[in-house]
Order: sequence, then C-alpha cells, then structure tokens
Amino acid sequence: MRVEQIVLNEKRNVTLTVYLQEVGGEFRNVVKRPAMLVLPGGGYQMCSDREADPVAMPYLKAGYQVFILRYSVRADAVWPNPLEDYEQAMELIRSRAEEWNLYADKVAVIGFSAGGHLAAAAATMAKNRPNAAILGYAVTSEDVKGCNKTAPDTICEVDFDTCPCFLFATRTDNIVPIANSIRFMEALDQYGIAFESHIYSHGPHGFSTCDTSVQHKDTVISSRVPNWVADSISWLKDVFGDYGDGEMTKPVCPVHVNGDHEPFLSVDCTFGRLMSNPQSKAILDVLMAQMQKAGSQAAETGMEMNEDMAAMVNKMTLRDMLAFVNTPVSIIEQLDEQLKQIPNV
Repeated sequence: MRVEQIVLNEKRNVTLTVYLQEVGGEFRNVVKRPAMLVLPGGGYQMCSDREADPVAMPYLKAGYQVFILRYSVRADAVWPNPLEDYEQAMELIRSRAEEWNLYADKVAVIGFSAGGHLAAAAATMAKNRPNAAILGYAVTSEDVKGCNKTAPDTICEVDFDTCPCFLFATRTDNIVPIANSIRFMEALDQYGIAFESHIYSHGPHGFSTCDTSVQHKDTVISSRVPNWVADSISWLKDVFGDYGDGEMTKPVCPVHVNGDHEPFLSVDCTFGRLMSNPQSKAILDVLMAQMQKAGSQAAETGMEMNEDMAAMVNKMTLRDMLAFVNTPVSIIEQLDEQLKQIPNV
C-alpha cells in the first residue's frame, strides 16, 4: 500500500491523505478499485481523528482506494470553503483515476456529524457529486447553525440528481436530532432516490465505527450499532457492483427506485407515468384490451378499481404489475423494448 498526504490549501490547512492499494499481480481479478472519500466530523471546529483512519481501514479491507479529507474548520469554515475543499478533492481523485487505479464513476463519500453535513452537501449541491453517499449521524438541516452559522440546509437541496444514500444514526442522539436523518430520507423519497437507513434504538452521538478502540466499552449503546460498517459495505456492492473477473459486476440497486426520470420510458416506469404519455398509453391500452379479451382477472379488476386503488396502482411500476399477474418474462421484455423507443418527456 502507498500512503501520501497532499496539501490542497496551505493557507487553510486543507489536506488529502491518500491510501492506495495495488491492483493486478496477486490481486489477479482486480484491475481497478472503487474509492471512498472520508469526511470526519468535529462541528466544523476540527476534523476528528476518531472518524478518519479508523473509518478508512474497513473500506481498505473491502478493497477500496481510500482518501481522507481534512477540510476547512474554525474561522476558515465559512461557507462555501468546506464545499470548495470537497470539490477540489473529488476533482483531483477523478482526474487521477487512471494513475491511482480507481473507477472514476464509483467514488463514494462518507461523512460524520458536521462531516456528514458536508457529505450531504456534496450529494445534493456539488458540481462534482459522489456516486454514493454514506451519512453518519449527519447534520442535514438548519440545526447545523449551532456549529457553522454560514452552512446551508441540505434537505431542500435534494433533487433528481442526488446519488443513492446510506444513513445511520441512533434514536437518542442528543447532539444531532434524529429528525435530520428522517427529513433527509423524506426528501430522498420525494425524488425517488434509492436509499437505505439504520436508525438504532439508543446510543450517543459520535460513536464512529463503535469499536472499543474508539468508543468506551461501557458506553450505553445498542449492540447492533457496529453493524453499520458491514451493512454499508454490502450496500455499496448493491450500488457499485462487486469484484468479478477483471471487472465489476452489474449493480443490483439503481439510482432511482423507478424509471420515471430516465431519458426513455421502460417497464420500470410507474403505471401512472406511462399512462400520462400518449404513445405509451396507446401500447398499454392494447395490452389491457388483450388481457381483458383473454379473460384476465387483473384486467377485469382494473376496470372496477375505485379512486384509492387507482392511485395506488399508478405508483406501481409496470414491471411489478405484470409480474404480479404472472405475465411471462418474454412478454415483459418485448414490451420493455417497445417502451424504450419512446423519449420520456
């Protein structure tokens, strides 16, 4: 492993610590690696060592190239300085992807507390957004005013371009209210962004990886909290794919929960979205007529739906609807090919 420290801004003492693992050779199935950018917490007053190297190590073990950004703090943390530090770090990481043997389109960010705020800002408002974000007991709302009066609310910045997110926190966190995680998830849900969340029953703020090396063994905290580390790594495999034979496998978790905002329509769009487009509606009208003629119970039920049922069906993807009524996969694939010829406008 090669370790180096790069000074990004000498005046503000901004540094990027680089941990690079080998590829090829003994790692015969690895030609490139995904990457993780760590943003420690510290109330924008410091960058906590407890949320730096101890966090980097599990992702190194999982096969990532890992970077730790010590961004602007204290008087230098006036916004947008921290976000500019992130932008500089992410731009550098991606620009040196070939040299550093990493996938430029598989770079995640993980942040804790105030570092979680910076990670949330990166995911929602940066020019160089990450491909996935992990938010640990993160400040996402106006509550950040307590540690940085100039920092923005990130919840209102969530949009269709926000990356998939993994959130974890404890219900009894007395520093960052749990509403920060809940409201951020609600915003992700509003825009159909994929996410996973673990809100543990009890525990303090700032537990990092929750190993006894960083959190006292007598801390009153849920025994399940340490699971977030392994869970986040498994989640990243869903989002980025896993190591295969010289390339990463296909991800199983898309950025959006349905295809409503993709460039072209598909069976992964919601029924309501497809019915609102004249071209796709014509295709579905023919399909429904064929199903009704064949005596399909689903088609007959569809004709009798009340408004509440219709609203529920409109939110289902066409793929799920057809699978529910045991439509052959070959027919679903043919329909998908038809729909993918229609621009999603």
